[in-house]
Amino acid sequence: MTHLIATLPGDGIGPEIMEPTLELLEGLGDFEFQEHLFGGASIDVHGVALTDEVLADCRKADAVLLAAVGGPKWDTTDPSKPRPEQGLLGLRKGLGLYANLRPVKPLPALYDSSPLRRERIEGTDLLVVRELTGGIYFGEKTRTATSASDLCIYTTEEIERIARTAFAAAEARSSSPKVSSVDKANVLETSRLWREVVSELHTREFPAVELEHVLVDNAAMQLVSAPRDFDTILTENMFGDILSDEAAMLTGSIGMLPSASLSGDGPGMFEPVHGSAPDIAGKGLANPLAMFLSAAMMLRHGLGLESEAAAVESGVERALAAGLRTPDLGGEADTEQATRAVLENLE
Repeated sequence: MTHLIATLPGDGIGPEIMEPTLELLEGLGDFEFQEHLFGGASIDVHGVALTDEVLADCRKADAVLLAAVGGPKWDTTDPSKPRPEQGLLGLRKGLGLYANLRPVKPLPALYDSSPLRRERIEGTDLLVVRELTGGIYFGEKTRTATSASDLCIYTTEEIERIARTAFAAAEARSSSPKVSSVDKANVLETSRLWREVVSELHTREFPAVELEHVLVDNAAMQLVSAPRDFDTILTENMFGDILSDEAAMLTGSIGMLPSASLSGDGPGMFEPVHGSAPDIAGKGLANPLAMFLSAAMMLRHGLGLESEAAAVESGVERALAAGLRTPDLGGEADTEQATRAVLENLE
């Protein structure tokens, strides 16, 4: 069976990490890749970060693989001008990608690369489940010469949908699953609704899963003081955006973290957590490992190819255990050397 993959290399180092990822995938199955302009690259040609035609093609694909978007070339505070990040929001809405999954599991070979002490991160294995299409990022926005506002709205249906995803993910990850639902219920009305809906769903459908409610500021502190206490973190859009980036640094480099954005039906989108790194674009120094691991998440969550996904993850782990280190991990391996090291360790 041929799997149709829409590829979005995007900006900065995006094309440099997409190319070796497609090479890796070609050795694992039967894929057809369709490349599209996206982000700043699309703005330069079409004036918008995501065209209707590209969105339509992404909807027809079995999965969407995205590398990186953005860069100083397109930075602006003018609300009338297009920004590359608008393409991401458009894809999330257009594909109904309401659930963002970010696994954070520091590899033993990289324990000493983390800014935290080895004994603090040892054994950490957590998953951040972030609601992706609601909340303050998508609420009505107003702006005058002297004030601005961003409306945060959540519905019961949106909260139930993402909570169900988190509870199910926790059950799949562990024999003693635990969900930490993060909110700001001491201040925000949306968070009070969030806590009520999550609690009711837990009682009704997932009583075997341990549930705790954690205020977001406390969660941020616990992520650096006792990260292994977390299993599955469930939270809304903005809190999840911040906490998942914080959690990513436990691994020692944001260049190591993949993510998946899923819908109830239709294609998912898979992308590394890191940005477009314009400072090293074109130099062949980009770390492709997060892109490889994002492809593994695509194989597992998007295409149901578990053994192929495990092969990629094992190849990355063995390459690191054998000494592979890119510049962001304190080494000197360039993109090509990192790619060869992983390919040589693929089973």
